Amino acid sequence: MRVSNKLEFTEHHRYTACRDFSLGGLERRVLAELYQPMAGALSIGLYLLLYHHLGDDETGCVQPETQRKLFLGLGLEPNAAGRQALVESASKLEAVGLLQTFRQHDPAADETLYEYVLQRPLAPGEFFANLHLSLLLRDRIGKPALMELRESLAPRSPSGLARFLNREEITVPFYELFRINAAQIDPELEQSLTQSAPAREAVGASQPERVRHSELLLRFPRGSSNRAYVERLNRAPESMAQINFLAYKFDLELPEVSRLLDEDGVFLPDGTLHWDELQSRANLIYRQGRKRGEERERYLSRIGEAASSEAASGEAASAALDEALYAVPPFEVPERLSKQVALDEYGRLLMLEPHTRFLERFFPGSVPDVFARIFERIDLNYKLPEAVINVLIHYVLGTNHAQRLTASFIDSVAANMLAKGIDSYDKAVRYVREQDKLNETLERRRRGESEPASAGKGKTASGRSRAGASGARKPSMPVVEDKGPAKALSAEERQRLRDLARQLDKS
Repeated sequence: MRVSNKLEFTEHHRYTACRDFSLGGLERRVLAELYQPMAGALSIGLYLLLYHHLGDDETGCVQPETQRKLFLGLGLEPNAAGRQALVESASKLEAVGLLQTFRQHDPAADETLYEYVLQRPLAPGEFFANLHLSLLLRDRIGKPALMELRESLAPRSPSGLARFLNREEITVPFYELFRINAAQIDPELEQSLTQSAPAREAVGASQPERVRHSELLLRFPRGSSNRAYVERLNRAPESMAQINFLAYKFDLELPEVSRLLDEDGVFLPDGTLHWDELQSRANLIYRQGRKRGEERERYLSRIGEAASSEAASGEAASAALDEALYAVPPFEVPERLSKQVALDEYGRLLMLEPHTRFLERFFPGSVPDVFARIFERIDLNYKLPEAVINVLIHYVLGTNHAQRLTASFIDSVAANMLAKGIDSYDKAVRYVREQDKLNETLERRRRGESEPASAGKGKTASGRSRAGASGARKPSMPVVEDKGPAKALSAEERQRLRDLARQLDKS
């Protein structure tokens, strides 16, 4: 909760509490055993106090009341220390994804109203799939207790199912059993259902959003031809997730996203996002921003203020994507990243990090333009997935071979992966491992080391086949061998050799 002035948050200000769910037994246990060690007992007490403003069988918002009720319910004094404690408790709930806080202002009555929107706790499987929550809980209770909680709460499949094969889904979809009369259109009912839908997006702890639909509408021009499409994005969570991923991948702010969505051609006629066109234009904005940033740094370096222009663009919002923790990374962390990235985090970055962010980790400053352009072409033209591009970056930049730091080599590897159908993370990992084995074999041959026994047998067999095809084998020629240092001659032998030489000379 961001409160710059303590007088703007007192026991006299009014508030309302909202929720659209009800807690079950498992969720209450998750609150007590997983969230309480991270946020503290006072924060969980605030969460439950706000939750019980409505009954277990009710959802919605309560009538506004003064915040004195919260102070009394938590046993806090209505003074500066109590206000600070309440702000800190609410902030911890917000940080772990259990609460959203909004502040509204009524200019007519000059009144400020606080709105507390409760969020449902994550299921145990989703909780342990989030890296930052799992690591925070590990820091609070230790690794053994964390593993014990995971074993007791995370869902496990029965061991007897391992012998069954060919699992197929036989679920009957909705459209096979039911038919809706689409001929009768009721605009009043459609408008009512639209207005009753939640107007704001629920922001979980696993994915901090850069772009929210409500904030996007405030900045988007009302006279734009794409205004109707943007207004319907609140009913398209997948499109909003794509926009947020694009904003994170190319480091776009809300004004840039608003201008991007206002351009022609970014929406299809049915109102869905034209993903390829949107990504291409976002990449142009990213390149222009990089160019302006480089020019700005050069200018500030000339006037002696380059230190003020350093930006923390290399920070990874690893929780931007809600995916499972990759416990066993397929590769070792490169030496240049060993001080920045832990071993258990490197595999997750390979799978989930956008290639623009992952590429920045290999350079202390800005990414050289030659590398930015080659991976930009691989992304936009070759259409390789982000995880595959990250594995490619690890292969060509995560090693100490200088001959690989060329644009032609990177392009040839990408073309080879494309030709072999490398379109997933697992295939890319297998491809890199095969290439490493091939490089080791070639290096042994270059040093003249012996091949393995199987290779030697194959080589002998192939030699015999070639000899049989060409006809009779060539005769073996005697070879003079070096059997060590020459023996010293005696005086008699030396005199005999001189006499022989004289006879030969006379003849």
